[in-house]
Amino acid sequence: EVDRSIVTSSAQSSPAAPAASDQDSDQTTIGNAVSSADIKELGGQTVPWANAGTGSRGAITEMVELKDGGLTCRRFSATRESFDGVALYKGEL
Repeated sequence: EVDRSIVTSSAQSSPAAPAASDQDSDQTTIGNAVSSADIKELGGQTVPWANAGTGSRGAITEMVELKDGGLTCRRFSATRESFDGVALYKGEL
């Protein structure tokens, strides 16, 4: 008969959700990369980004500049590769 009274280890069955502060920090890093990029010079090239504080990284693509009511905005797509997985975001600054 198997003795089930002894437990040698245990593991959480589902991964923990990423800390909100890590996501906020990554969003700030992506926003800084988008706002500082020279869109004309890039000519549609992908802009890589990395956040040493969280270990996340990714790429910004499809960056376009729009004028709306006298304001200049930038629309973009960004990937985020981190310890909790890979995600695709669409954003506007």
